[in-house]
Amino acid sequence: MIATALRALLEDAAAGRFPPADGVTQVIPAPDGPVHAVLAFTGHHVVAADVDSAEVMARLDPDDIAAPMGAPFLAWLGERLGAVPGTLDVVLAARAGASAPPFPDELREIAPDVDHPRLSRALRYRTDVRAWESADGSGLLVVGRGFAGRWEAAFEVTGAARGRGLGRMLAAVSMLAVPRGERVFAQVAPGNAASLRAVLAAGFHPIGAEVLFLKDGGAPR
Repeated sequence: MIATALRALLEDAAAGRFPPADGVTQVIPAPDGPVHAVLAFTGHHVVAADVDSAEVMARLDPDDIAAPMGAPFLAWLGERLGAVPGTLDVVLAARAGASAPPFPDELREIAPDVDHPRLSRALRYRTDVRAWESADGSGLLVVGRGFAGRWEAAFEVTGAARGRGLGRMLAAVSMLAVPRGERVFAQVAPGNAASLRAVLAAGFHPIGAEVLFLKDGGAPR
């Protein structure tokens, strides 16, 4: 039921119904699946991890509203969980089919391959993974069910093909790769300005931020 509650929280945020900006840090068990997580919304945090609430509160400065996303707390939580903190990502969401063009002919579906770094990462974090590649190999789109069962999309564009709108197209196509009416989520590092511009141009909207911790203790890739 934890995953259901977290999925509802994320879906509500994607619909513009955010948690109250009350300065509260909620601590709940991690959902089934491969990760623990720290989620940040405006003035509200959620620590979804197998750790006691009292321990968490003892590590947070009550006068620092951003403390749950600060390096000292994330480092402590990683040590406590026996896991390496992943990247701090902006989380964005869009409704499937809302603004996407027809599925382009130049994309072909490929089998998930653990030898490909992007697909290998997707298979560690997601189930029901599907992938599409552009005909010349310059673009890759990966979609699957990730944290709390949400649909997640990730894409990459080779250096030579950047600046031509391919990333925006792949982000938009992700809305066609999940059931119509569902929401698809994208996680982008704040410094990755090119990807952020692409997903925003495709119709995604930022809802918060997150850091994931693999339960198997491995380093995120």
